[in-house]
Amino acid sequence: MNHHSEVAAGAFRPDGKETFSYLNGDLLIESTKVSEIANVVGTPFYVYSQRCITEAYRNLEAALSPLGVSICFAVKANSNLSVLRLLGTLGAGMDIVSAGELERSLAAGIDAGKIIFSGVGKKRTEIATALQKGIHQLNVESAAELNAVIEVARHLGIRAPVALRMNPDVDALTHGKISTGRKGDKFGIPIVEIPDLYAKAQEAPEIDAVGIAVHIGSQLLDLTPYHTAYSRVASLVCDLRSRGLAVTRIDLGGGLGISYDGNSSVDIRGYAAIIGRTVGHLGCELTVEPGRWLVGEAGLLVSEVLYLKHSDDVQIAVVDAAMNDLMRPALYAAHHPVLAIRQGTPRAGLYRIVGPVCESSDVFGSFAGLPELASGNLIAFSSTGAYGASMSSTYNARELVPEVLVDGERFTIVRRRQSVSELIELERDFESVAQDGQGSGH
Repeated sequence: MNHHSEVAAGAFRPDGKETFSYLNGDLLIESTKVSEIANVVGTPFYVYSQRCITEAYRNLEAALSPLGVSICFAVKANSNLSVLRLLGTLGAGMDIVSAGELERSLAAGIDAGKIIFSGVGKKRTEIATALQKGIHQLNVESAAELNAVIEVARHLGIRAPVALRMNPDVDALTHGKISTGRKGDKFGIPIVEIPDLYAKAQEAPEIDAVGIAVHIGSQLLDLTPYHTAYSRVASLVCDLRSRGLAVTRIDLGGGLGISYDGNSSVDIRGYAAIIGRTVGHLGCELTVEPGRWLVGEAGLLVSEVLYLKHSDDVQIAVVDAAMNDLMRPALYAAHHPVLAIRQGTPRAGLYRIVGPVCESSDVFGSFAGLPELASGNLIAFSSTGAYGASMSSTYNARELVPEVLVDGERFTIVRRRQSVSELIELERDFESVAQDGQGSGH
């Protein structure tokens, strides 16, 4: 952990919303110069604000706690152990989609009884591990998966707490690749199939049928789809109860959107009001599963400018971060605003910022308002705390970038850079497996 020089009073507003600001021309995250982190860590790297994550959680908690709503963090958004530990300390449970995320959550000190296991393709071994650890709930997404849970639970002699995930056939009005609640999407069970399947679950001695789950997509800024989906959940719960089936929990999913363009994020108080109007009267335990909203705006991806070049009158800046480090622009055509680490007079015209990976899709976009850039300058892609490091890879045999957590004037490297030599070691000692299943080491 490294201690840094004092920051002048008034660098941030009293409400703490200015996580990133300039002081004497230097970009700060909280009270720490980003350039000083770069000097220690090297580029590219991710850096997160502990204060920003904490305030996001507390703001959401304040909006939802009057309704008795529990918060489970969607681990897929950012699975760094220090981030999970921070959120767990604040009171969050975890929403996981793999045994790996379960293991990471437990390693971060999260109580298994505060973990919900979602996902359309849980392996039997994953189901078994989750039940043995004593997780709060399994969200089942098909009749076939329910059968698998019954078999595994019977074998283990453990009663499985199960919620059925319904597909409400609601368009989240977001990017097609992150919409999950439409008819034909791979997620959830059609509403018309839920009653019979729920009755089967309730009758099975291996299953504790506890409720209904729903999740319609990610990066929602318009609250209308939530109202539609949650209204359909309420109708379904009433229908199930009219058939004599007990429903005690509702998992409302996540998807709360943040701003990537300087406009407002989703209205969380409006969101809370919708929850109250649609399902608040049902007497169920309520849970939400935000990911991006809690950590997205807390993060930067810091990169160094390598080269400048012209192509057809376009000014191109080649940087050392790439699509393997931040996949969202290539995958979703997502836009992450760029900040200069050293403030300067804005240059007229656009910079097209690209990475070094050998793919035409390794482009972050075109950006105005940046100062004149030169080789060696540092820039930062903002709002990268969610689906940045967690989606990164080693494509082109590139190192996995480190992650840093800032707390005021101090920072901690919470994930060191994984070197290529370490990755090569994974391929040096291997086993050949004969057809009879007997392995021979080499």
